[in-house]
Amino acid sequence: MTLSQSAWSQKDETFSYKDACKEFDLTKDQIITAIKAGKLNFKQGYADGNPYVRLLRKEIIVLAKEIHGEHGVELKKIEFEIKKVTRELNSHEVKISVLKKKQVKLILQREVHHIAECCSENNF
Repeated sequence: MTLSQSAWSQKDETFSYKDACKEFDLTKDQIITAIKAGKLNFKQGYADGNPYVRLLRKEIIVLAKEIHGEHGVELKKIEFEIKKVTRELNSHEVKISVLKKKQVKLILQREVHHIAECCSENNF
């Protein structure tokens, strides 16, 4: 398979084999087998001295359809999106909790400040 270089540089057109495994429920062995069979192009790179493999999204989708079928891929896609949204919601819940605690602390500080101001004005 030969593809133009533009596919490798376009946003969201490539991802790591680990992300491909997560998103499409593929195994490392299935990806390696497909690479050896010439079904997948890949690029190897290094980040902080550690090797990684980049794969083309459209080729992974074709492989996933071969393995899981059309409906299986759609189901995996939906399940992946549900997990993504759930993680994001959980993240927001944590942030909301932190902000609520900060709000309570600030309200208490304001009240203490008001009480101190009233006491100093009335010379208690």
